[in-house]
Amino acid sequence: MTDKFDPGDPACWTARGRPAHHAEAIAEAWRCFPDLPNDAPLEARIARTRERVRMLRPLHEAISMETEQQRRAANFAFVERKLAQDSTDSRYVAILHARDVHGYDWDAAHSYADGHYAARAGWLSRPPSPPSPGRTDERRPAYDHGFLDGGGQPDDIFDVARRSFAAALPEPVQADKLQAARPLPSLWPSPTDIPAPASWHRRLLVLGTSEVAGETIGILPMLRGRPGHDAATLLAIDARAGLLSLSLSTGPAAIDGEALRDRLRHGDYADILVVADDAELARIDAVADVLPLARTMERTRNSVIQQRAQFRHWLARGRAAGDQFAAGHIRWSKMAVGLSGRLGDFTARYAGPAKPRGHRIVVEDASGGPAFGYRTALGQELHPEILIGNKSHARSAMADLLREYAASLRLG
Repeated sequence: MTDKFDPGDPACWTARGRPAHHAEAIAEAWRCFPDLPNDAPLEARIARTRERVRMLRPLHEAISMETEQQRRAANFAFVERKLAQDSTDSRYVAILHARDVHGYDWDAAHSYADGHYAARAGWLSRPPSPPSPGRTDERRPAYDHGFLDGGGQPDDIFDVARRSFAAALPEPVQADKLQAARPLPSLWPSPTDIPAPASWHRRLLVLGTSEVAGETIGILPMLRGRPGHDAATLLAIDARAGLLSLSLSTGPAAIDGEALRDRLRHGDYADILVVADDAELARIDAVADVLPLARTMERTRNSVIQQRAQFRHWLARGRAAGDQFAAGHIRWSKMAVGLSGRLGDFTARYAGPAKPRGHRIVVEDASGGPAFGYRTALGQELHPEILIGNKSHARSAMADLLREYAASLRLG
């Protein structure tokens, strides 16, 4: 950029991005018709500006033509590039055919390709809208030309029916380009407390061998602590070996592929969870067709701490024989006096320390008072106040109590 703005100097316009031939023409117009002094009459200054604009009008028209030519050249170059990349769009071939054989520019060639495609697809002829009165438009004749070259016969009353019947079926998709009809395990959501509970015999747990190897500090001790977990189906996934049978006592073991398919096909699963690292997830994605479809399909993700919390949600939804509890998301809140949670019409609160030791948890119903008079579906009476020994277990104890009350009945 020049320090001084001198519109009569071509370098001033070149520094502002104008091509050399444009800069010279603009500078010439400013030299021929420079601005008049500010104290000149207003009419004279306006007339001088109009003279300069009139002199620059041919340049502006030339710039518009250059821009249009660049647009057409860029569009044709794009089509040629797509064909070089093995594009299967037949309209690209028709566009270049219209340019090379019929001499059409971009707009006309594009309309020719649209008409050609419509005829081949068995569609009605729908040429572009006519231009405003007094303007010519070569797109409509080009569309009609392409429609005729594509096999359309507008004078034949059976033209559309004939072309629709003869339209070629789409080419079969190659097997390696088929997309899965369901999300892969790596795309499954994280476990929450929202899905409905499921009996343990209808639950499938797929553990990565990295989790199984660290069973002393991993999730296996958490699994062993849940009643009824031994009824669940356990599998292991190895980044190289694939799916393996898993036993809590003997560990992973190889299993025949057909035997595994038959085993999973005959199982009635409602809940599937995958706990694996990235490499193991990539391997299970490759064999995802082996896994059955289920009502709830999830996988843990993010940090180890978050995965453990997600796994606790999954464990809490497991229902052993004789268990009866409600599902749903518990809304937790920190109050001045301590933690509280709410599920349905029931609220569980931390009621402070008990004497001589322990901590009190109280459940209230919609009336705001202690939830007396509630029984489980098996007739067992529920008590609205319980004591726990460790305050760090208050959240899990409150969650269990809320789910029992939300599934209970009130008699009398």
